[in-house]
Amino acid sequence: MSRAARGHLAMLLFSALVAGSFPLGAAAANDISPLALNAVRFALAAAIIGGAVAARGGVPRAARSAPWRYVLLGGIFAVYFVLMFEGLKTAAPVSAAAVFTLTPVMAAGFGWLLLRQRTGARIAGALALGAAGALWVIFDADWGALRAFAVGQGEWIYFAGCAAHALYTPLVRRLNRGESALVFTFGTLLAGTVVLVVVAAPAIAATDWTALPARVWVAIGYTAVFASAATFTLLQFASLRLPSSKVMAYTYLVPAWVTVWGLALGAAPPPAGILAGVALTVVALLILLRD
Repeated sequence: MSRAARGHLAMLLFSALVAGSFPLGAAAANDISPLALNAVRFALAAAIIGGAVAARGGVPRAARSAPWRYVLLGGIFAVYFVLMFEGLKTAAPVSAAAVFTLTPVMAAGFGWLLLRQRTGARIAGALALGAAGALWVIFDADWGALRAFAVGQGEWIYFAGCAAHALYTPLVRRLNRGESALVFTFGTLLAGTVVLVVVAAPAIAATDWTALPARVWVAIGYTAVFASAATFTLLQFASLRLPSSKVMAYTYLVPAWVTVWGLALGAAPPPAGILAGVALTVVALLILLRD
């Protein structure tokens, strides 16, 4: 299997795992500070990836150079996750997932700025189509809301986080110096943990950890193992094998996966108008993945 094909498979799994964090995160978002939650989930994820790195011989000496790279990347991804949970306090999971699908447009822009990766007419058209589908979902398939551009506060907060996510993708390629995806992920998670613990210290101290409902621990466990450790590695892996625009193209699958997750967790299916917007994002993905 080619390097590019492995990158595509990694991102397919990435999109399914990321989608699960939206309904689970929305269920727990109002029970705990996003800073405290993410400090714990980053620490758990760093421990998991650190164990895997240790089993493979530890961190090579060359990978320890320029630790500022990990601090920068870890801080950026910490911003993304904190704003995600802050936004999910008021944004619906499918709507937030639609906001997430706007990241390929921003990633293409950052990819040009940092790596001079060019976006052709076909890819630009597909990005526009996906953005249109995302906006249709964000505005609840309501022309009046779209004309008034009535975006909820939670969606705006999460949009700022998605901008950080879009910047992160080309930065991985720019800052990687030959480290494996696993080692680079560990450095990023460890640095992100330090940043979050320092910033979130008051929120961590103020949290009554013994009184948290079970859904919070489910959200922490899932996001630490599957939406942090696994997806960090998958994203790093794919970012070294695919252009930034194609890596982030897989975010167009997230609303569809969120719909599947919602049905699996007992939620009612979205209205037909919302599903039409989700379908547009899937079409955009298929166009983007054509050679």
